[in-house]
Amino acid sequence: MGPYLTIVIPLYNEEKNIAPLYSILKKVLRTIEKSYEIIFVDDGSKDKSMQELLKLKAKDRDIKIIQFQRNFGKSSGLNAAFKEASGDIIITMDADLQDRPEEIPKLIDKLNQGYDLVSGWKYKRYDSIGKRFPSKIMNFIARLISGAEIHDFNCGFKAYKKDVVKNIELYGDLHRYIPALAHWKGYSVGEVKVMHKKRLYGKSKYGFVRLMGAFDLVTIRFLNMFAKRPLHFFGPIGLLSFLIGGIMSLYLAIMWLQGFGIGNRPLLFLSILLIVIGVQFISLGLLGEMITNIGKKDDYIIKKKY
Repeated sequence: MGPYLTIVIPLYNEEKNIAPLYSILKKVLRTIEKSYEIIFVDDGSKDKSMQELLKLKAKDRDIKIIQFQRNFGKSSGLNAAFKEASGDIIITMDADLQDRPEEIPKLIDKLNQGYDLVSGWKYKRYDSIGKRFPSKIMNFIARLISGAEIHDFNCGFKAYKKDVVKNIELYGDLHRYIPALAHWKGYSVGEVKVMHKKRLYGKSKYGFVRLMGAFDLVTIRFLNMFAKRPLHFFGPIGLLSFLIGGIMSLYLAIMWLQGFGIGNRPLLFLSILLIVIGVQFISLGLLGEMITNIGKKDDYIIKKKY
């Protein structure tokens, strides 16, 4: 029988934060009085993070460590940890000491009110404007596209029922939109305000460049609707283009039979172009249908497990 709780902590270059985080986390877990495991994912850190993790592992058998060959990103880290997680409830949090372990019982209580996923909402943030402003834009776009009424999609502090993490595949920057993914799969998503702290050690991995992650949200919206039936997206476009091109060609053929010259008419070239585009779009849809039947491999490499 597995533990009640699994705590998942992905990290990259957080050597000074690991020991303090572990100390606070252990105190909180003792108050919950439930069985647990802690899974750290070292995402190819270049500092002494791995050494710090091994020190903890040497004295705590409830710790698991997944070490990546290189830096593959947070989505890959969460994906690997979710596959290893055996708890009935999974808590994810960042290793930068900005998420407060004392808030874990609040997340669990909210989850037990009937939700499948509960996302933390950093109601009062202590980040720089360079981090807060892009986040506000991303959250607005995410709410608009996903339909999930969440204020803080990117908050790494979340609680999940086991079934949720076992049915979500992450890659790219999709970890930022887990509530949207869960919402689209039919899971109930809740939110609870959590306290936030200033970063004391290390550097933030967030900035304006992460706004590009909004394209991932468009991607998953498309995949959610057409991943299993790509021909339903490309087929109608191709068919419409083919029909318009065919009608134009028929019109030109009638004119040619009536003795009119059509060899240099732009309409002739347009009709041919539309027919070719139509065939290509339908072919894309058919190829997509074939590709969906090909197994997808993980996009990360695990160096070692402890």
